[in-house]
Amino acid sequence: MPGTRGFSAAAGTVAAGIAAAAGELAAAALSPSLSPVSAVGSVVVDAVPAPVKDWAIAVFGTSDKTALLAGMLLIILGLGALCGLLEARRPPWGSAVLAGFGILGAAAVLSRAQFSPLALLPPLIAGLAGVLVLRGLTARIRRYGQSSGTEAGARRRDVLRAVGGGAAVAAVGGGLAGAARSSQVAVDDLRANLQLPAPVQPAAAIPAGADLGVPGAEPLITPNPDFYRIDTALRVPLINPETWRLRVTGLVDREVEISYADLLAKPLQESWVTLACVSNEVGGSLIGNARWLGWPVRILLAEAGVQPGADMVLSRSEDGWTATTPLEALTDARDSLLAVAMNGEPLPPEHGFPVRLVVPGLYGYVSATKWVSELKVSRFADETSYWTDRGWSERGPVKLSSRIDTPARGAKVAEGRTTVAGVAWAQHTGISAVQVRVDDGDWQDTRLAAGISADTWRQFAADVDLLPGDHTLTVRAVDARGNVQDEDVRPVVPDGATGLHTIRVSAG
Repeated sequence: MPGTRGFSAAAGTVAAGIAAAAGELAAAALSPSLSPVSAVGSVVVDAVPAPVKDWAIAVFGTSDKTALLAGMLLIILGLGALCGLLEARRPPWGSAVLAGFGILGAAAVLSRAQFSPLALLPPLIAGLAGVLVLRGLTARIRRYGQSSGTEAGARRRDVLRAVGGGAAVAAVGGGLAGAARSSQVAVDDLRANLQLPAPVQPAAAIPAGADLGVPGAEPLITPNPDFYRIDTALRVPLINPETWRLRVTGLVDREVEISYADLLAKPLQESWVTLACVSNEVGGSLIGNARWLGWPVRILLAEAGVQPGADMVLSRSEDGWTATTPLEALTDARDSLLAVAMNGEPLPPEHGFPVRLVVPGLYGYVSATKWVSELKVSRFADETSYWTDRGWSERGPVKLSSRIDTPARGAKVAEGRTTVAGVAWAQHTGISAVQVRVDDGDWQDTRLAAGISADTWRQFAADVDLLPGDHTLTVRAVDARGNVQDEDVRPVVPDGATGLHTIRVSAG
């Protein structure tokens, strides 16, 4: 059909867009926690090699999921265009391929931990909608291609109206799906109306001098909206706290199950804890400090009765993600919590509502399970988890590290006296000193802010003299045991990056 290739490609794109919108709208009604797009995206996330994930986090940071979803949309539309061309030349193969995408979506849904029978319907609905739209548009295009003269003009306008209308339907449907799935009306209402109990053990008071107040430095307490988010969930799981349950299983004397109401009735405590992601590069921002409210995990495990020989707890998220945490980190005196609140409010959905794990001193990939649904007491020799299956180490103690926040990398500053400030951390060990260096000069002690606890970062500041020209500023920390920060440069894989944070500035 001469002159119709562009229309055929557009028809396929529109059909794919309507299919995706239909699937997401159906999922909003039938399967709020699992949609075709999120299921396929999660399969992709699980399948790609760890170095690719690390690259994505390094490039996109906390926007990695947005970038993935945008990339998936472009791929869906591009494949739709190919289906349109195939349908025009070799019918019904274009429709068959489009239907196949629906079947693949159903297979992806079947593979997810949130699967339910109703979750199978959205991808099938998507495939059916895409096929019907593609066949209808292709028939119009074929009639146009077979026409001539005045009739051709009318047929062309008919195709333009149909394709344009279909594109509008896809856009509106996608917007409605996004609004429906992001609103989380029921869960948000429940969360907004929650009355958190007062802690039996309030958080330690922030000591005077803990916040140096240096402009440009990271706040001592990270606001919830600014707290980093790194996980594998393309869609935040929608969990009704009234139906949430946590099971303790495995090598225990008795299995235990608790509800959200049970948890809130426990003697809760507050703790200041700094969390860090193992993917945080030296000087990176994947770290934050917050006040957490929760119940000590060690008490729950004691109620279950841990059996001899156990050395690990496999925690499972509602979306199927798993972490393997050393048993001693959950049973010793540290403030490892089943957390229900963050900085005085119920956990934000993206940070684990209704309940998550908070474990001081360990990177999140082996401890910070959000939307937690099971704690299985086990052994490292018997169980692996999401990231350890992908080449990361089974134990992930947080590395001693520090970061310059101000001046910023590449900043132009006035010559003479300049304030260098930032944060340093050695969770569950504590910081005893921080030093900075200008170019290859001597290390200079900084003013170290008062510490809230050994589980939180500490601010530092120092005044340095800068002559006109370019300079290198470097920072290093010393922990409470006298260990000096490792200056050897190592990547984040397999257990966290090392090296000293160094920036270049220009004085003049």
